[in-house]
Amino acid sequence: MYIEAAPFPIEERRLSDEMRRLLVYNIAYGTGAPSSFSHSLLSAHRYLRPTNRHFARISKFIEKAKADIVGLLEVDTGSVRSAFKNQAEVLANQLRHYPHCSTKYGDGLAGRIVPILRKQGNAILAKSEASRGVFHFFPDGFKRLIIELDAGDFSFFLVHLALARRAREGQLRHLAELLSGRRHPVIVGGDFNVFGGLRELVDFQAALRLSNPNRAHLPTYPSWKPKHQLDFILCSKEIRALDFQVPDVRLSDHLPVILDFKI
Repeated sequence: MYIEAAPFPIEERRLSDEMRRLLVYNIAYGTGAPSSFSHSLLSAHRYLRPTNRHFARISKFIEKAKADIVGLLEVDTGSVRSAFKNQAEVLANQLRHYPHCSTKYGDGLAGRIVPILRKQGNAILAKSEASRGVFHFFPDGFKRLIIELDAGDFSFFLVHLALARRAREGQLRHLAELLSGRRHPVIVGGDFNVFGGLRELVDFQAALRLSNPNRAHLPTYPSWKPKHQLDFILCSKEIRALDFQVPDVRLSDHLPVILDFKI
């Protein structure tokens, strides 16, 4: 049994020319949301099944969120389970956004040749046609993709960090070096996999002077009984957070996070 909170509990965005909305969501390739850890293990075959039904629900939620920028983790870029369609491009067409998408394994052999695995990626969908996407890669870890979106007056970086803590620490150091010295304000978002808690991010945030608008430390994982804050949006000092939400939307094993902000 897959569970879903309905209707989608999203606060309506306030009408303002200055305000922008950012949504970050690990959609688990559109495979659905288990109802417990045991169900997650017993339903592991869902990663090989067609995802159209679950992905349609995710698309409906994202469309309702009305975000200017959407950061998507775990996107199927065209395997058999998504009927050979790139989920990021399908959703971008629905939103009338512009997609910036790539597989997340860099030059790793397994990530290039293993069926389905080679079609697993991340994506940023941007409302502005002028936004420019750049792809970077971590030197270590299995998941290596960093997507940079140049939005003009700020830059957004989307990451999906490693499950192994040592690899994660190295990735955070590399990311701090990549972002250091940037003149534009920056936002860093994604699935950080910090099962060790917020202390894993102390040095990274201090090095770049990034704040966490999730001041209540709302957990995002697992969606059926959240207890870990794994999904983050971190902001430089020039970013003014107007509102932060973790909607109770159980369409994946993660909950989405939404930031309303202005420069």
